[in-house]
Amino acid sequence: MSNFLPINTILVPQGAEYQAVCRGLSGLTGSIPTVVAIPVGMKPLLKYLQQGQFLTPKSRVLIMGICGSLSDRYTVGDIVLYEDCIYQGKQQECDRTFTAQLHSSLLTSHSPLNLVKSLTSDRLIWSAAEKRRLGETLAADVVDMEGFTALEFFNAAGVAVAMLRVVSDDCHHNIPDLTSAINSDGSLNPLPLATAMLRQPLAAIRLIRGSLTALNVLQQVTNLLFSGYKPIRLG
Repeated sequence: MSNFLPINTILVPQGAEYQAVCRGLSGLTGSIPTVVAIPVGMKPLLKYLQQGQFLTPKSRVLIMGICGSLSDRYTVGDIVLYEDCIYQGKQQECDRTFTAQLHSSLLTSHSPLNLVKSLTSDRLIWSAAEKRRLGETLAADVVDMEGFTALEFFNAAGVAVAMLRVVSDDCHHNIPDLTSAINSDGSLNPLPLATAMLRQPLAAIRLIRGSLTALNVLQQVTNLLFSGYKPIRLG
């Protein structure tokens, strides 16, 4: 079945997440969106978006990637579709029609899917205790480092956005503190990354396993969504 998804662009954090989405699209035919690798973090992403000229009003953008869980309800490998993102008391909503039809399509394909509320953080949340506290106090389900910035930018530009992510770490175990490994431009620095992982080997092993699981699911859901299993018609 041919693909009729009217999605202009997929934005996905650079590195392993970008590669997983590209693998999911590999070999597919039909109308496949452009996949763009974006920097990690709020400030680097905003700077990147302000410089970009690849989108026009009334475009439709799907943001994909991985995220961390803030709730017992969501664990490694769970697919989540965002309803909105919050940051410092502010809220930005995903496009409701776009989101609802993506949700309908993926449910029809018998893929487990959860509608969630997301927190965007301007720093890495590595502590399990902090994740549980944030989830409880802010009524948020998952956390990432780009969602609010992207929504704020695209909503102002009249671009419809949906966000589809996969949980890579739960709220019961710490992950390594990789703050020092994230450069100011949103790229990862391999040496500080390796150092941080070596300092917390058990947490590192858990993060690697969770990330590999999430990336595999991300690849699969990308393929499912764009393989034409059930066309999504918007607008």
